[in-house]
Amino acid sequence: MDLKFQSYYKQLGLNISYYRKLRNLTQMELAEFTDLSRTHISNIEAPNMKTSISLDTLFKIADVLQVSPKALMDFRLEDKEKRE
Repeated sequence: MDLKFQSYYKQLGLNISYYRKLRNLTQMELAEFTDLSRTHISNIEAPNMKTSISLDTLFKIADVLQVSPKALMDFRLEDKEKRE
């Protein structure tokens, strides 16, 4: 993973966590519905983990969470984070 995109992965994980909790799903339930491991979901959501995610995985997660992939990629980064 390219370090210059680390803040984007962090925000993506936070967005996934936000929508998962909004749907009252546990990480285990999201993992089961997406055919992923709970550990992988946990790593994606963890702000300090360096875990990449494929588009297929992104689309699966968005489908289960009933949001568009665009909603998961809606990054609200501060100017400082965008430059890092």
